Amino acid sequence: MSYQISATKLQAYRRCPYAYYLRYERRLSSNEFFGSAALGSALHQALAKFHRDWHYNDPIPDMRWVSRCWDENSAGLTPTQIVEGRDILEGYYQKFVAGESSLRQPLAVEGKIQAYLQVENLEFCITGRYDRIDYLKDGLELIDYKSSREFKLPDADEMDLQIGLYYLALEQTYQQSLKYLSLLFLRTGEMVRYRATRKHKKQVQQVISHLAVRLRHDQTWEPTPNKQCDRCSYARYCPAVSSEPLPLPASLGASPELQLALSL
Repeated sequence: MSYQISATKLQAYRRCPYAYYLRYERRLSSNEFFGSAALGSALHQALAKFHRDWHYNDPIPDMRWVSRCWDENSAGLTPTQIVEGRDILEGYYQKFVAGESSLRQPLAVEGKIQAYLQVENLEFCITGRYDRIDYLKDGLELIDYKSSREFKLPDADEMDLQIGLYYLALEQTYQQSLKYLSLLFLRTGEMVRYRATRKHKKQVQQVISHLAVRLRHDQTWEPTPNKQCDRCSYARYCPAVSSEPLPLPASLGASPELQLALSL
């Protein structure tokens, strides 16, 4: 069975191998909360319908199509959220659709991609999700919708890893290279484009190769102290943070994911 790897996992490994080991290899639960807000989820679903289900017989849809997409995906939201979401989608329409001569049909909308990479006799399955993939003249553009209230760009190093992973996955899936990874901030109407190159692909291959060596041979998983230590859910178990770290819970399995990841 392949060893599952994603941008989130690879970024966690690069920040601190020990925290990665506890979370993904030993499956030690944390107090972190992951998940999208209901409004953000509804916006993503409405935009998926907007681009996926438009018939493309006319150059561009009108506002009635925007309203229909929102009405079909806003059930369960509060009245305030419904109004807010409609305003956000209308802003999106005015910024990215109304001024175009025609609406381009995307290659794919809201789905998963994966790729495989063999390193150190391990098969890695690289997985990722996307909101939209567009054709360009010389490659592909992956668009990631951001619905958070705060306009905040990811750290450059983490963005480079994400670009590299998507580069690998899209190249294997569509036999075309990723040209741009774009973050589209729905509330502000801003779009930030990151140019993708083969350098990103090479970088992520090197990081995965380093992880493969550690999976095969390293039994220490040394921590990497950094500015995030004071927010780390595993700090109480970490010798780099505490002079007397707590022992790992006895209930944790002694066999990490590696036993299921061998490809021989």
